[in-house]
Amino acid sequence: MRKSYRIIWLMLFLLPMLSCNRGSGRKKLNDRITFRRKDKIPYGTFVAYESLQYLFPNAEITINKTNFATLAQGEGGKKALIFIGQSATMDASQVNAMLSFVGQGNHVFISSFYFDDSLLHALNLRTGGNANVLTAEEGLRVSVLQPITNDSLSFAYPGAAIDNYVDSLDPVYATVLGRNEQGRPNLVKFSYKGGGSILLHFAPMAFTNFFLLHKNNKAYYDNVLSYIPNNVNEVLWDENFRYGDDGGKSSFSALRYILNSRPLAISFWLLLGLLLIIYLIESKRRQRIVPVIEGLRNNSLDFITTIGRLYYQRRDNQNLVVKMATHFQDHIRTKYNLSIHMTDEGFADRLAYKTGISKEFLSILTEDLLRLQDSPAVSDEELLTLNNKLEEFYKQG
Repeated sequence: MRKSYRIIWLMLFLLPMLSCNRGSGRKKLNDRITFRRKDKIPYGTFVAYESLQYLFPNAEITINKTNFATLAQGEGGKKALIFIGQSATMDASQVNAMLSFVGQGNHVFISSFYFDDSLLHALNLRTGGNANVLTAEEGLRVSVLQPITNDSLSFAYPGAAIDNYVDSLDPVYATVLGRNEQGRPNLVKFSYKGGGSILLHFAPMAFTNFFLLHKNNKAYYDNVLSYIPNNVNEVLWDENFRYGDDGGKSSFSALRYILNSRPLAISFWLLLGLLLIIYLIESKRRQRIVPVIEGLRNNSLDFITTIGRLYYQRRDNQNLVVKMATHFQDHIRTKYNLSIHMTDEGFADRLAYKTGISKEFLSILTEDLLRLQDSPAVSDEELLTLNNKLEEFYKQG
């Protein structure tokens, strides 16, 4: 009962804050989508994480930062692993380890916009492609089957509406438990003989603070997680997908991404084979024309221009935003000897004192950098607007 009252008081405390952010003309809604368990902003998962002890009163709630290969080797009671985030990326070996983990009677629940091809192929699933991005006015509407009565319960909220769906599945092995507004499956369960199960959810926005604190939407979270047996001994809130197997110490591996996608892997090996053939044919020694040696020139500007064009042509706007934010942080650290991070409290005040630039302008610039870094997609207009603001900062500073 004490745990239940704790959740209720938490909801009563956060709901007025969300209402104020939505209704006040002076305060802007923090629309950063983080899915972090410690974030109390609208699109964090603080409420979802804190509700686990209420949903699983007899289980130990722990944070997991190891991969499935380590979990599959563990012993003891039954476990349930829960991940809520933007992307669930795993290679073939991790998929096999996950299946072994589930085969031991454990349960896996993953809520994400994107799922790796290795996992989708193993479960014979096909998604609708890219995540659907709707306007806030349209809102997000989802439904779930009540575990006992099998009635379809619908829930909605007026916040950011980003989701995905299952386009094709094998009804022999997959059970549809929830759908989106268009009636497409967005919650699918796979049951195994050993008692374990895999639940894939394609609308993680429905587990954010904003959604769960809107009207009675908390019931959606309760019903969805009710498909995990409440007799599990340990519930693992997973952060391995979010930060990687090494806790985020290494950077993203482009080669790993290519090799995990079958079409890209085929193209990659064909390209290597073609380069090998060209090398063998052209490896004979030839007399080359002595090149004209030009004077030294400053290639810094050409290099920067080339890199900028490369990212722009690839339309990798989100990655370019990360590079722009890193350069901005390095600029203020080098020029103004200011080692404070953008997320730290009072960043705009201290930077305004150092540069003489208005605090309002710096606050907007900082919010845009943080928001676009966490955004799943960045448009050309947003990138251009951010670039203009950064150029204005460099000119004034």
